[in-house]
Amino acid sequence: MTGIPGARAVHHVAYTVPDLDQAVAFFTDVLGARLLYRLGPVAAPPGDGDWMNRQLGVHRSAVAHIAMLRLGPVSNLELFQYSVPDQRREQPANSDWGGHHLAIAVDDVDRAVAYLRDRPGVEVLGEPQTIADGGPIDGDRWVYFRTPWGLQLEVLAMPPGMPYERATPDRLFTPTEPWDSVGAPPDGTADAPPGGTGAS
Repeated sequence: MTGIPGARAVHHVAYTVPDLDQAVAFFTDVLGARLLYRLGPVAAPPGDGDWMNRQLGVHRSAVAHIAMLRLGPVSNLELFQYSVPDQRREQPANSDWGGHHLAIAVDDVDRAVAYLRDRPGVEVLGEPQTIADGGPIDGDRWVYFRTPWGLQLEVLAMPPGMPYERATPDRLFTPTEPWDSVGAPPDGTADAPPGGTGAS
């Protein structure tokens, strides 16, 4: 079997945002995430001025503040806010190298869109679309939206028995319960990654 030795799961995805407080509030208040921890400032330690560039690939004088959130039953989301002199501040289009989006599975796309359109600053792109081309994800219903600072996301609903399943024994992960039913373990501790003081 190929792959990283000892790999168990995708641990988290991460985004850099212009305002960490705004982003944490949006993901918790609008999308239902749970804040696990915040840390920072993260900067080069004394005597090692190239640490940020060497370890994170950013400007040597960059300073970061970080928040880690639990987003649904299986996803961890890390948010960064950087102070850095050479920062580019435009969001990439989906067609740009490095273009990206985060997709959220929902029961009813149209109900989700109605909710999102009622949230201040959220921009729903166009109208929900249902794929009906006979291809591997025929039946998928989806729409993109943007956060108030321009990060692109998607809500989608895939019915069971997608056509791609006929060609492979592998399956997309499919949640079985709403993520607001996923609470902290009985001992009251969050099912979260180990703490630390560095960036990841």
